[in-house]
Amino acid sequence: MRRIPPLRRLSREHHTGLVLAKRARAAAAGPAPVQAAAWAELRARFDAELAPHFALEEQGLLAAMAAAGETALVARTLAEHAALRELIAAEQPAHLATFSDLLTAHIRFEEAELFAAAQRVLDAPTLARLAELHAAAPAPRCALRLPLVP
Repeated sequence: MRRIPPLRRLSREHHTGLVLAKRARAAAAGPAPVQAAAWAELRARFDAELAPHFALEEQGLLAAMAAAGETALVARTLAEHAALRELIAAEQPAHLATFSDLLTAHIRFEEAELFAAAQRVLDAPTLARLAELHAAAPAPRCALRLPLVP
């Protein structure tokens, strides 16, 4: 589905997240030192890229969706954000594949269900407020120019 302008930034950031998940999945097959280095890099990227993305979604889109009565979609999104935060906080390099799988599934859900619903149910003034919020928020630092180990 083609994204409306107020959701395009979040959708573009999802592409970055999918690339990160793919690289984490590849690193998961490596030996323990490779996994440890990849986990450290994943943690840094989570803090720089995913955490600000989650915050922007939670403060803007999810608040608007809750106000529109889409509580099940909001609850699922918040639960998945919490699960990803818990995984990254656990500092377990052996969880690279699990993190990759959860992040990929989460992004697919948001793109296919959450954003599609937002485009259907949010009114023009709400979408305009989201666009303003996104424009005012600093863009996450994207570190994808640096390869995730290996």
